[in-house]
Amino acid sequence: MATTEADQRKKKSDAFQYGTYSAKLTADDHKEMLLQLYLARYFDVRLIKEKKRGRLTGTLYSSHNQEAVLVGSLYGLKPKDWISPIHRDMPAFFMKDIKAGWRNLDRMGMSVQQVCAQVWGRVDSPGRARDNWSHIGSRSKHIIHSTSMLAGTIPAAAGVAYADRLSGGDAVVLTYNGEGSTAQGVFHEAINFAAVHSLPVVTVIENNQWAYGTPTYLEYSQEDFARRADGYGIPGLVADGQNVLDVYDKVLEAVDYARSGKGPSIVECKTFRAYGHGDHDDDRAARYRPKEEVEAGRARDPIAVMKRIMVERGLMTQKEAATYAAEGKSASEVSNEDFPPDVVAYLSEGIEFAINSPLPPAEEGGMWVFREEN
Repeated sequence: MATTEADQRKKKSDAFQYGTYSAKLTADDHKEMLLQLYLARYFDVRLIKEKKRGRLTGTLYSSHNQEAVLVGSLYGLKPKDWISPIHRDMPAFFMKDIKAGWRNLDRMGMSVQQVCAQVWGRVDSPGRARDNWSHIGSRSKHIIHSTSMLAGTIPAAAGVAYADRLSGGDAVVLTYNGEGSTAQGVFHEAINFAAVHSLPVVTVIENNQWAYGTPTYLEYSQEDFARRADGYGIPGLVADGQNVLDVYDKVLEAVDYARSGKGPSIVECKTFRAYGHGDHDDDRAARYRPKEEVEAGRARDPIAVMKRIMVERGLMTQKEAATYAAEGKSASEVSNEDFPPDVVAYLSEGIEFAINSPLPPAEEGGMWVFREEN
């Protein structure tokens, strides 16, 4: 019987060996990372459901099946480190420094209420309803404002890293980008600048196999986008983007390299986009992506991969692994019973807060447009 691509990927996951960093994780760390995978998935699922219920408008950019990239890359950061998310990384805004307590308002990350208010365009959002989705940030929480310009966050990340270094700090800046952004001129200019000045910038490339409707083989001649790093004389690492522990290992290796003063790195996380570029592209994506490719890409669900590793390591029983079965299901197939109650309660708090918050008053329309004299 021929070995399918999905079988090969599963075999790779089953053969996972702990790296230098993941080998030091405790049983509680594993459980927390799994819980965070559920949290990122439920955020995505819940927003899709809320839109179908008519309680949410606007375009949604799904991170479904890519949660290991966010959880694994964020888990090893220090609170003072900076992040620069993109549109498909919305959970990162409230998951930064979440180890310090999900409801801890003093941690270096936004609250889930703030993020949901931004999605719903309410007065309590960081942007006060001037833009929806991911165009937010927080200087006090060390989150660089997101932009729709491909790779446009990298020069900002380099500037923040440069300023921090001049101030005597040792913060690392983690910037996320899709693989399609690596073709942009600003990508090369910014990473070259970071390399020349040995800036602590880690560029995470989320290779989900499609740049909108363009497949990777029409984007780049090499198999690994991490090879972009070779031209700048910096490390280029490749992580299994479906394995949260491998992402954790590779990103933390790059983070420690940067913090030691050696300069920037690129970490490519190979993953797969479960839906279209945005929900406006779902129907079209079903035509330009073969069904077999989508099934193979979603075969190794990050939640399932983590569960399998934990069972193999004796950190979870098969019965426990089967308790909450969100893996392998689409947003329409999954229910609240497929997620841990703490996850459902936490996200529900943020969503209900946003829905019940008022819109900004109309007279605020000119706020932040013109300089106001006191």
